[in-house]
Amino acid sequence: MSMLDKLSRLKVPELSRRAFAAICALTALALLIALWLASGQHTFDLFQTRGQIANRERTLLIFSMLLAALVLVPVYYMLYTFAWRYKTGHDHKYSPNWDTDKKYETIWWGIPIAIITVLAAVTWVTSHSLDPYKPLNDDRQHLKVQVIALQYKWLFLYPDQEVASVNKLVIPNKWPIELDITSDAPMNSFWVPQLSGQIYAMPGMSTKLHLDAQQRGTFKGMSSNISGADFSKMNFTVESVGIEDFKTWVTNAKQGGHFTADSYTKLAKPGGAQPVTYHLHDKSIYDNAIMKYMGGHQ
Repeated sequence: MSMLDKLSRLKVPELSRRAFAAICALTALALLIALWLASGQHTFDLFQTRGQIANRERTLLIFSMLLAALVLVPVYYMLYTFAWRYKTGHDHKYSPNWDTDKKYETIWWGIPIAIITVLAAVTWVTSHSLDPYKPLNDDRQHLKVQVIALQYKWLFLYPDQEVASVNKLVIPNKWPIELDITSDAPMNSFWVPQLSGQIYAMPGMSTKLHLDAQQRGTFKGMSSNISGADFSKMNFTVESVGIEDFKTWVTNAKQGGHFTADSYTKLAKPGGAQPVTYHLHDKSIYDNAIMKYMGGHQ
């Protein structure tokens, strides 16, 4: 007997119980995975966030998933249950006038309207509160860092501290950070999952991103936009350190070679690079990287 024949002989109550059991099993599995992630024994960057922006984005992601589950779980349950309950060969009451029943009409129109209304309200609020150009609510002076996406590496410039760093972003713990981001290569995307959302780095344009780290540690940064053969290797690290350790790092970084326009030209050639720091002598590198794509327009 084929599998289709066996399924066709299943009784409706038995099938409904099995469908319900399958839904319960999947829900339990999802809860176990959530508890496993929350235990901290394993790293899943999107949920184990360490910055106030990333924390709010994580909350938004979880809320969206639960709202989607509120729709999908009942829909799939009813889909399989109704498909078997009313398939040919079963003798069930035929109710052709349900399509004009006011009670059911209210349910299957009212619930989607309510969900869309909630989504619209959340989208409106978070689009403004999580605007990457919006500074963090902190009275202290933001640490300004200029970021240039190269092929296939990241360059971080600290104009106020006169430091240049390749593939390594060092920031003070619990300090507001303001990033100006551009690209001197194909369009890319800057992303530190545990600290912020992602934002595009585009040639000839400057975008902005604010972030902070709520605890000390090392976090993974990456390129999240295909920009060539080795874009997957275009990773960097973010180190959150104490303010005194940050000052020490700045002092030590200046002991490296001088970073000038000629140094930048050599670094900008396609290819990877190991983390290294320099003493920044030319503070116009970021602006020049943007202006080279402006076609003479200032």
